[in-house]
Amino acid sequence: MDSRRLLRTSATALAAAGLILSGCSGGSDAAASRTTSAPPAAAGAASPSPEALKGFYAQKLRWRDCGVPSFQCATLRAPLDYAKPDAGEIELAVSRVRATGPGKRLGSLLVNPGGPGGSAVGYLQGYAGVGYPAPVRARYDMVAVDPRGVARSEPVECLTGPQMDTYTQVDQTPDTTAEVNALSAAFKEFAAGCAKRSGKILPHVSTVETARDMDILRAVLGDEKLSYVGASYGTFLGATYAELFPGRVGRLVLDGAMDPSLSAIDLNRDQTAGFETSFRAFAADCVRTPDCPLGTGSVAAAGEALRRFFREVDAEPVPTGESRELGESLATTGVIAAMYDEGAWPQLREALAQAIGGEGAGLLALADSYYEREADGTYANLMFANAAVNCLDLPPAYPGPALVERAVPSFEQASPVFGKGLAWAALNCTSWPTPPTGRPHRIIAEGAAPILVVGTTRDPATPYKWARSLAGQLSSGTLLTYEGDGHTAYGRGSDCVDTAINTYLLEGTPPAEGKRCS
Repeated sequence: MDSRRLLRTSATALAAAGLILSGCSGGSDAAASRTTSAPPAAAGAASPSPEALKGFYAQKLRWRDCGVPSFQCATLRAPLDYAKPDAGEIELAVSRVRATGPGKRLGSLLVNPGGPGGSAVGYLQGYAGVGYPAPVRARYDMVAVDPRGVARSEPVECLTGPQMDTYTQVDQTPDTTAEVNALSAAFKEFAAGCAKRSGKILPHVSTVETARDMDILRAVLGDEKLSYVGASYGTFLGATYAELFPGRVGRLVLDGAMDPSLSAIDLNRDQTAGFETSFRAFAADCVRTPDCPLGTGSVAAAGEALRRFFREVDAEPVPTGESRELGESLATTGVIAAMYDEGAWPQLREALAQAIGGEGAGLLALADSYYEREADGTYANLMFANAAVNCLDLPPAYPGPALVERAVPSFEQASPVFGKGLAWAALNCTSWPTPPTGRPHRIIAEGAAPILVVGTTRDPATPYKWARSLAGQLSSGTLLTYEGDGHTAYGRGSDCVDTAINTYLLEGTPPAEGKRCS
């Protein structure tokens, strides 16, 4: 099976809590002590007056053919800066597929695959609009809007293809001062490239602004309330919408939930532990097979074998059949990419066996799918938008390399396999050119209709405890638990999960509190 398709279908466009290898989040230990409830405007743009937005809410979408059978496309106008609605506009790409029937139409169901940086339009046209359960597609118009700065909606751009190739190969487990300096310089170059190529939009891609865009779309579509399925980062987007517009919440499914109350250091460290949990599940499965490239002993021994392999390719990268060699950074990315879906484990075993044997093409392909690198060397804007949103939503994790070095042991305790590299990845927002507008805080959304929060017990990217936390914060949150592996739960093979979510979307009735599925 093609690795790119495999990793899309269940991980919904690799919708991690922040695609942590490019730097998941912001925040600081100091900020962690201030994660109390905050007003919505504290997390992003100032609240505009309804009168100033009247023209945007009254606009009419002009639907046209997309070039994809059954789908229509349109362009939504929104203020570039909600604090100054008259100071310019941004154009957002929208797509839909109409309800197929039979049954009474329930309105629009907006979908978002996460990221941040995942294309919602691409997800709708490639999966949700044709692959969501038929009873849901029968009753809802399936709709998506690429968030501002993403894909077709005035995308953030930062580096050229060759520059990204260099960036993805920088050593993220520096052992010397020179390597620390090289990694810091790479993050600075990335940030400077974003400022140079996308300086106008860079201050205006926060999650709060995107949530405000969603409300304009809701109104323009003619829906009194918003119904929505968001995965991974899409859960933070959905929860933010509920915080801003609790009275306009319809049926919200937040699958693979983020915890908005956490600082970036805690988010990164928790996610690091999540990838360790997923790796241990992979290793337990691998060592039971006679051809496991990490041996047939214990899980701990498999972990040490993988760490040894990483050290070896750090010292001497292996060929891949093209100009790029497989060093530690790309090898690590390839392994992490396969953690999103247990269906990718056989592919990972084969790729690891090849790489340990001196041929790195398989792991490189997995890494390329993670970064959305095409065969011609071009990259989608996923990683650019990912950093732009994360660095705006929360303050930088660390002021400089010295504190990262001090934090490495705690990350290695969370994950002996991935800890060091993921600690250093959190340095990426340190040199960001645009000051953050948000801070960690609890989201309560008092007065919202019932909201369904879904958590997977061995989710690598959005650990299960985040779903428990978000469901507990939301005044109307209900937690649905999937006891399994992989990232997110809806549409991944559990009839129990799918039935519970379908019932909620079609009838408005969430499952009983505490319901668990396998």
